[in-house]
Amino acid sequence: MSGTSKMLPTLYIPHGGGPCFYMEWEHPTPNPWTALASWLGGLAAAIGRVPQAVLVISGHWEEDPIAVNVQERPALLFDYYGFPEHTYRLEYPAPGAPQLAREVLGLLEVAGFPAREERRRGLDHGVFVPFKLIYPRADVPIVQLSLKRGLDPAAHLAIGAALAPLRRRDVLIVGSGMSFHNLQVASLENARIPASERFDAWLAQAVCAPTARERDAELAHWARAPAARFAHPREEHLLPLMVAAGAAGADLGSQAFSGRMMGWQISGFRFGDVPEPPWGQAQPLPPGGAPALSR
Repeated sequence: MSGTSKMLPTLYIPHGGGPCFYMEWEHPTPNPWTALASWLGGLAAAIGRVPQAVLVISGHWEEDPIAVNVQERPALLFDYYGFPEHTYRLEYPAPGAPQLAREVLGLLEVAGFPAREERRRGLDHGVFVPFKLIYPRADVPIVQLSLKRGLDPAAHLAIGAALAPLRRRDVLIVGSGMSFHNLQVASLENARIPASERFDAWLAQAVCAPTARERDAELAHWARAPAARFAHPREEHLLPLMVAAGAAGADLGSQAFSGRMMGWQISGFRFGDVPEPPWGQAQPLPPGGAPALSR
């Protein structure tokens, strides 16, 4: 593939709904999140090496100026509501990386994006829920970066581009959101929601464009896509994709995950080469990962 490198890929991952991977489901169909949990559980093996640190941009944090968590031991922010009591006792004691966080601040400032340190806010569920599956031992340092309030897609592509040098330092850049995020439209029976399929097909074509220039142009105008505002009445869960794409530079994109859950067609994407096994193949959950999911 042209335009690739030996650096770590950048990723856009679906993080599910609340603490969905850590609860029992009582409706008569199989757990709608099982395939996604298995894929997240196989990402570390698919990447092939352990990064020095992870920089995560979650759809659950917006600030202006942009904020960067600089804590040495970030707590968890249980920013979901109405779930079983045990899901508010989840643990994920991953260390922070203050030195990396300050480097992020510097790169953003040089690129013209004012940014500030965050010393109190914990890692939100867009971070700890999926990363309990990806790195279950909580032994990889994590820094969380906010979105920029206003949610301008071109600005977030530029934010990603400003952060691209971190890949040369073995930092894994991950956008965490949902490729479809309309909470008013869901089917517990996992019935098809065709509009989500139309948007998902467009999104996959845009991300997998033959050049980074075409990809970024399409993503900057995502609201023109079929069923765009049905898929994202508000785009905070899509914008982490723009940061991952911007940080990819010339590295091309591919669809790394595709599945239907809650009736939504959901995708995850990667940018850049990775070693075998194939990204599209769900891997077994690692030891110490999520509890067994109900069938």
